[in-house]
Amino acid sequence: MGLVVQKYGGSSVADAEGIKRVAKRIVEAKQNGNQVVAVVSAMGDTTDELIDLAEQVSPMPAGRELDMLLTAGERISMALLAMAIKKLGHEAQSFTGSQAGVITDSVHNKARIIDVTPGRIKTSVDEGNIAIVAGFQGVSQDTKDITTLGRGGSDTTAVALAAALDADVCEIYTDVDGVFTADPRVVTKARKIDWISFEDMLELAASGSKVLLHRCVEYARRYNIPIHVRSSFSGLQGTWVSSEPVVQKTQQQGEKQVEQALISGVAHDTSEAKVTVVGVPDKPGEAAAIFRTIADAELNIDMVVQNVSAASTGLTDISFTLPKTDGRKAIDALEKNRAGIGFDSLRYDDQIGKISLVGAGMKTNPGVTADFFSALSDAGVNIELISTSEIRISVVTRADDVPEAVRAVHSAFGLDSDSDEAVVYGGTGR
Repeated sequence: MGLVVQKYGGSSVADAEGIKRVAKRIVEAKQNGNQVVAVVSAMGDTTDELIDLAEQVSPMPAGRELDMLLTAGERISMALLAMAIKKLGHEAQSFTGSQAGVITDSVHNKARIIDVTPGRIKTSVDEGNIAIVAGFQGVSQDTKDITTLGRGGSDTTAVALAAALDADVCEIYTDVDGVFTADPRVVTKARKIDWISFEDMLELAASGSKVLLHRCVEYARRYNIPIHVRSSFSGLQGTWVSSEPVVQKTQQQGEKQVEQALISGVAHDTSEAKVTVVGVPDKPGEAAAIFRTIADAELNIDMVVQNVSAASTGLTDISFTLPKTDGRKAIDALEKNRAGIGFDSLRYDDQIGKISLVGAGMKTNPGVTADFFSALSDAGVNIELISTSEIRISVVTRADDVPEAVRAVHSAFGLDSDSDEAVVYGGTGR
């Protein structure tokens, strides 16, 4: 008997029919001889609706009370799913994040998991029950308040539980058939990836791929928990994310090892903004002062580029990208420390997009960079910022150019599928 942790996103449990379909899939896993723990998100767009409701009552709701409100969405899902499973003749017990032992820090709305003590979950499955856990939430170790984990929190909950329970696999069920070489909403000929390494998946997630969130993959890599990304709307094999290539059985060839491709995929992100600090004195300590100010404001940045200093003025410009939602906070923090840093002005641009090419084979194959930029040039896409790593090339361009840029790069590297177009069952690709 194995132990399987399954996670179902909001589109999978969006309505009563979806919940009943998920219940059947969970029962099938149980009937196959597994102990099953299921982690669920809120139904459909419930979380967004609750946020809108809170903002109608208060433009800036208190973090503690917002967490109390938002966790109601997952509690509804878990209870309804447990009811549906019982109707199918199997015992199920639902648990909130705190009851499941998800211990976090005390930062509301974007808490981080400190520890997982799943004693009640283990007892429940050992007694023959199916355990249903509310994702996205936990309890603060210090204040004992309810907390939420931020975007992608249910994925992180599932992987963290899988690690704590020493599960055989963590199955992430979504509304696409796996991880694709590009967003299937943008590239209809995107190809499903059979296996991808943790490292490549981390780069894709960090670059904007929405199927798995960066925190979830990072946690899985740390504890070496294999992830199987699948669709809750079909019975197809999905994408395995793990440290080593998996072995798949095929009717024609028997067992075959899934090898990693030269290029894993193309990711894009239009949720970022660019801040340019203009007229920075080109001397030691200036960049440190800028990014210490950003760090003190508890903001995360992505790409950083510094221009060559102008010989006549001894001044330079430093640009960086960060989430649009943090843009105003970054500008305010820098303005407050303007005298200490000594810059001339700030520029803010939230109409940008990032395109990233990811693949472990890039570092040993010359010409990848040239082909990447040639594809963008042929598509008439102008580049504003460039950032590279051993397995990734990222550029920033105009947001309006992103779809065409993604399709051009995808085709240029031979990633287009010759078979059926990628299917987004729930309409979101998430």
